[in-house]
Amino acid sequence: MKIYLDMVGCRLNQSEIEAMANQLRYYGHQVTGDPGEADLAIINTCCVTAKASADSRKMIRHVGNSGALEIMVTGCWVTMFPGEAVQLPKVKAIFSNDLKDNLVGELLRLQPEELILGGLPRDPLPGERHRTRAFIKVQDGCDAHCSYCLTRLARGRSRSVDLAVIGKNIEATQKGGTKEIVLTGVQLGAYGKDLEEKLSLCDLIKRVLHDYPGLRIRLSSIEPWDLSDELLGLWESPNLCRHLHIPMQSGSAKILKRMARRTTPEEFFDLVSKAQNLIPGIAITTDVILGFPGETEEDFEETIAMIRKLKLAGGHAFTFSAMVGTPAEKFPEQVSYTVKKLRNHICRQAFEECKEVFHKLFIGQNFSVLWESAKLWNGTKPGESAKRMESSKLLLEAKPGESGKLPESEKVGENAKQGKMGWELSGLTDNYIRVKAFSEKNLENEISLVRLERIDPAGGWVHGEIIK
Repeated sequence: MKIYLDMVGCRLNQSEIEAMANQLRYYGHQVTGDPGEADLAIINTCCVTAKASADSRKMIRHVGNSGALEIMVTGCWVTMFPGEAVQLPKVKAIFSNDLKDNLVGELLRLQPEELILGGLPRDPLPGERHRTRAFIKVQDGCDAHCSYCLTRLARGRSRSVDLAVIGKNIEATQKGGTKEIVLTGVQLGAYGKDLEEKLSLCDLIKRVLHDYPGLRIRLSSIEPWDLSDELLGLWESPNLCRHLHIPMQSGSAKILKRMARRTTPEEFFDLVSKAQNLIPGIAITTDVILGFPGETEEDFEETIAMIRKLKLAGGHAFTFSAMVGTPAEKFPEQVSYTVKKLRNHICRQAFEECKEVFHKLFIGQNFSVLWESAKLWNGTKPGESAKRMESSKLLLEAKPGESGKLPESEKVGENAKQGKMGWELSGLTDNYIRVKAFSEKNLENEISLVRLERIDPAGGWVHGEIIK
């Protein structure tokens, strides 16, 4: 059977569909990157915002319209709105989050004791969800009570994955050639508190650093109240990537209180400053919600001022949407859609300006870059004419693991003969700078030493020169 997997939402959802793909391959099925050739599609949904819910519905319809014969859906949106999910075209079955781990078992009619839940060799997903980095699920659920969020209801209470299981999953990714992992959870900083032998996120990271030397390690989003001095001290290891994504949500003390966030603007600023002082070159990114009920122009200006003051490396701006079942849905002083969208636009601009300033700090320096993708290049400067190349069919996707040999010149068009042929590579430094560079070989999933040359005028990434 050919099966297509896709998702909307967080890295945890990516981790979960990768685990399902590993199981399906183990039991003899083919994972495809094309929904049009799929006998069955599995979609992992999200409802963190109204847009995420809409995107989940849109994806299910799109996959059905693309030709998938049947669809199974799971995830947070399905958990919260099962009645809507089951009515969508071609949906064969729905699985709430508490049944998600047994989805493959139900599909293949396996007994619980027959289903292997982890430790299977990893092969990156084909298509749009292809990732060289492996997302390792270490925790699920949340014990926070933020007034705008459905995640606690959709995912349940915080639950930690046993250390031994995490180790087996990491070893499985290494067998597949993975060079970088992302430790992922809904409330990552809560790791270990619910285990019989009480542990902490620090304990987990120390174990991974010790047991897997040479492996690059990233953390997914972590709440500010979970960042201890002990945790920040772990970045003495060069294997721990210098990037922290710490949700701020607002720079206004009044709005943070209405959100039921366990921090103040002053505390958040002190924490970020401490991390920046202790870990030179670290990238700090954040999330901000614009137009939360009661947010005045003054509150919004406090948020923008805080973004600039923090010297961030970028961030995500979300327009507030009232989610059914959350306290914020019924809060008074709802902000108009027009005002919310304008504030979102201004905030995105502020984040882009911060990113550019951060990138400028490292021009001329050398970094190790893990290449995540490789595209055939016909002699134009990396990234500068991707649209033209795509439209003229000169840009071809390289298959994962493909050798560095180039195809015959006639396969890429007459114009390519005029320029130097090679590969346009895209990857990340450990401190989350997107780098693009030229190589005569396909170096996907390889690590190179790269000198950062200049910021691309389109923004968002840096041109690099491979040194070795």
